[in-house]
Amino acid sequence: MRATNVAPTLQKALDGWATAAPKLRALAEQLADDKAPGSFELETTSLAAPLPRAFQWADGSAYVVHVELVRKARGVEMPPSFWTDPLMYQGGSDSFVGPNDEIEAADEAWGIDFEGEIGVMVDDVPMGISADAARKHIKLVTILNDVSLRNLIVGELAKGFGFFHGKPATAFAPVAVTPDELGDAWDGARLNVPLISTLTAGVRPSQRRHRPHVRLRQLIAHAAKTRHLEAGTIVGSGTVANRDASVGCSCIAERRVRETIDSGKAVTPFMKFGDHIRIEIFDPAGQSIFGAIDQKVVRYTPPA
Repeated sequence: MRATNVAPTLQKALDGWATAAPKLRALAEQLADDKAPGSFELETTSLAAPLPRAFQWADGSAYVVHVELVRKARGVEMPPSFWTDPLMYQGGSDSFVGPNDEIEAADEAWGIDFEGEIGVMVDDVPMGISADAARKHIKLVTILNDVSLRNLIVGELAKGFGFFHGKPATAFAPVAVTPDELGDAWDGARLNVPLISTLTAGVRPSQRRHRPHVRLRQLIAHAAKTRHLEAGTIVGSGTVANRDASVGCSCIAERRVRETIDSGKAVTPFMKFGDHIRIEIFDPAGQSIFGAIDQKVVRYTPPA
């Protein structure tokens, strides 16, 4: 059995998951036994994003402490409703970049930042679904880098109309995994393994554990409150964060916020051209679960 005999694309598999899943399972077993015809050693650095484009990309904020810290540094009180009513924005899904594609930006002054997140891909989700029922619609789990241009975001949010320029193309890990393959690392709504983010620019923020306040099934239910979600919709967790500063940060903005709160001044710079960011999750045996996101920041020159 060949993958193309199951579904020519991942989107087609999600469109008909009930039929595709058993075939994918059988193919996975053949690959594990080295019996799949035409199989070869997988080189994850040559892969694109599992879904190079999606019908919908909705990013939430499961780690509300991240939002609380950012607002605190700006001297803005966080509404109590943020703890119970999930935050979410609809991002651009026309072009996701691969795990090793460059982060292109025309100007370092834009405040280039990474955001390590968890993401889930769903099948068809009916409008008005409950959070408990939403769990069964999670078909694949992965990680992502929701690149943010912090100095552009400030002006955009001041307009009261959400993100656009401040959120360029999102990068995804090369592999998306079915929840059953995650074993104890997945409790049905969250990952219980560390997300490691390493920035090669002298500063190494890393997040070594994560306990979301809002679970992914709640974010899915929130996204489906007034609409049906089509198969292939991706829902993001928002930046992984912890109240415990000792475990590190999954974005530069949070590190800068903590510096401002502690000493009155942010000292960690945003990403510069030439910097690399690597985001990865390992299982207890030290194996990379989703493969690594490993990106370099480069200057983009618009065409003449």
